[in-house]
Amino acid sequence: MKLHWDNVYYNKNENEVSWYQKIPKTSLDHIKSLNLNLDSKIIDVGAGESRLVDNLLDLGFNNIDVLDISKKSIEKAKNRLGEKSEKINWIVSDINDFVSNNKYDLWHDRAAFHFLKDSSKINNYVELANSCLNSNGKIILGTFSSNGPLKCSGLEISRYNSSSINEIFKKHFILLNHRISIHPTPFDTFQEFMFAVFEKK
Repeated sequence: MKLHWDNVYYNKNENEVSWYQKIPKTSLDHIKSLNLNLDSKIIDVGAGESRLVDNLLDLGFNNIDVLDISKKSIEKAKNRLGEKSEKINWIVSDINDFVSNNKYDLWHDRAAFHFLKDSSKINNYVELANSCLNSNGKIILGTFSSNGPLKCSGLEISRYNSSSINEIFKKHFILLNHRISIHPTPFDTFQEFMFAVFEKK
């Protein structure tokens, strides 16, 4: 899997992948609605070259981790941010292998979780998020909806609706809200996402 994503980020520019967003509006709207303190500990899981981190810095957040399986995507994001990149804790890791002593207030994942197909890896993800979050910590999770694509970057994904995603996370989390978001790709096509916001029990 690491080889696949390194290959993607070596061979494609930022705006040549379907998930590119100049401004990640849906994620930002959810984050703003949570009224987090600016020193809240935030992790962006499977971030790739996402510009969410740029926007979080612009909003004044100062305690941000960015995780991705691809070293190349992290390098490109660092280069884009320049000196600002020194304010970020960058982590190169497969989420399945991630070990952290940090406790987060917000766990954000747009379009990483839905690549998990194996039930044991899905369960491990939920347990990891639970162990990494502070009491009342939040998850913002964006996946392809039940009407979304069947594949992304040539890989099969799992599609979710509010009921199916809640079933997976309900052991440790309360579903606060959910919404459908239509993502316009750089290729003049549209993808339907489902965003869910959870709070740790």
